[in-house]
Amino acid sequence: MDEHAYYVTTPIYYVNDAPHIGHAYTTVAGDVLTRWHRQRGERVHFLTGTDEHGEKILRAAADHDMTPQQWTDHMVKSAWQPVLADIDVANDDFIRTTERRHEEPVGEFWQRLYDAGEVYEGNYTGPYCVACEEFKIPSEVVDGLCPIHGRPVEQLSETNYFFKLSQYADRLLEHYRAHPEFIRPESAYNEVVRFVEGGLQDLSISRSTFDWGIAVPWDPTHVIYVWIDALLNYATAVGWGADPERFAEFWPPDVHLVGKDILRFHAVIWPAMLLAAGLELPKQVFANGWLLVGGEKMSKTKLTGIAPQQITSVFGSDAFRYYFLREITYGADGSFSWESMAARYQSELGDQFGNLASRLTAMVVRYRDGLLPEAPRDPGLAQGLATAVREAEAAIDRLDFQAALAAVMGFVRQVNGYVTETQPWQLAKDPERAAELDTVLASTADALRAVAVLLNPVMPKACGALWDALGAADALGPLAEQRIGEVTTVQLPAGAKLAKLAPLFPRLDADALSGGAPGTDAPGTAA
Repeated sequence: MDEHAYYVTTPIYYVNDAPHIGHAYTTVAGDVLTRWHRQRGERVHFLTGTDEHGEKILRAAADHDMTPQQWTDHMVKSAWQPVLADIDVANDDFIRTTERRHEEPVGEFWQRLYDAGEVYEGNYTGPYCVACEEFKIPSEVVDGLCPIHGRPVEQLSETNYFFKLSQYADRLLEHYRAHPEFIRPESAYNEVVRFVEGGLQDLSISRSTFDWGIAVPWDPTHVIYVWIDALLNYATAVGWGADPERFAEFWPPDVHLVGKDILRFHAVIWPAMLLAAGLELPKQVFANGWLLVGGEKMSKTKLTGIAPQQITSVFGSDAFRYYFLREITYGADGSFSWESMAARYQSELGDQFGNLASRLTAMVVRYRDGLLPEAPRDPGLAQGLATAVREAEAAIDRLDFQAALAAVMGFVRQVNGYVTETQPWQLAKDPERAAELDTVLASTADALRAVAVLLNPVMPKACGALWDALGAADALGPLAEQRIGEVTTVQLPAGAKLAKLAPLFPRLDADALSGGAPGTDAPGTAA
């Protein structure tokens, strides 16, 4: 196809345990980003999936009296795929590293690099964190502990195969400086540049002490190191090594969304691998911060993860998606608390957005028998909408979800202020002011039409319900086909049939608002 798809990836998640809200946060960001680009009329491809090889998986399976394949099958079907439904994610593909479509091209990739002289046999001795599945630089280890997981590292001494990572330092630095947007945010860029400027060591790409992994094609007594296998998912999922036309259609990725703890894999090792293979580099690696609960980074290893369903079961998926992108600056560390979740749900979603929608539809039904009147639109709201769209579009392009939502919710507040100031309930008492009332109702309804389009990538359930209640589906067509670039020029036409709308964000009881759901008032074990 001529049109190149906008290609976004999440990390592929490690299936040693169940997902927590930190994983969901990154996945929601990718989903909102691709939904927004779909709403622009672009073709997109959104990839997520699971990383299923390595020593930690082998140990987790043994702990549960399963084979590694049984364990990964169980975790994918019972935990990782269901969470996508819990948080309403519309991914286009789900890759598993135990699939043939991944394993065979991985072997081919490394065989090519081996044949090209990029790989050699050598000895590795040093610290290894099983929880990270990462070879550690000795200076990173603090008192014998992994700095991320706080667990003792293991000292390995193995004969492995090594990738000549050290020879790519200069080319990587050249790329970073020519393309500073390649690593975002700026703090992540600075960290990676400092790291590479300090010199790179050749990288062990195989393990020989266990067999749960993809066999090294030229030496089946070794398996490919899990990270070196996993990074290739971004290429194998879109056809590298199997379907050249499909690969050309999607490659390179527009953005890899990653956690900052795996930044070096994606911003140093992965591009070096691609350079060695002669493949184009991704356009951007964007590292989000850690999600903190009680001041501590959530961790499956430390059993401090909160399952997304513990929150969505109370607040719903729309509020979950809105809260994390509205509350936290993407790229920075951020804290979750039940109290702040409840506060935003009540004030911004319930009182501002939801209440405005319910009031407007009820007034049109009451005062105009549900039919939108013919009337001019308020110019102040039109100007406010244009500003909101411009600011939100620019923010999305720099992955500043918080600013994008602030712009749209600022417009919602403006509309609420307009309704409060014009007092349509008072206008309705005076037949001579019917034209004024028509303008208020038509202007407010059309503003909500625009808000439904702008917030649909974030809250598709609520916006779909609003779209239907406005009569917009019949008047303008499906919400998914509305274009953000046209949101200021399209109008909800006179005669649209509105229906009274049930609360989009119903009030919750005191127990729910105070953190009554299990495991959410403090760090707890992920379900």
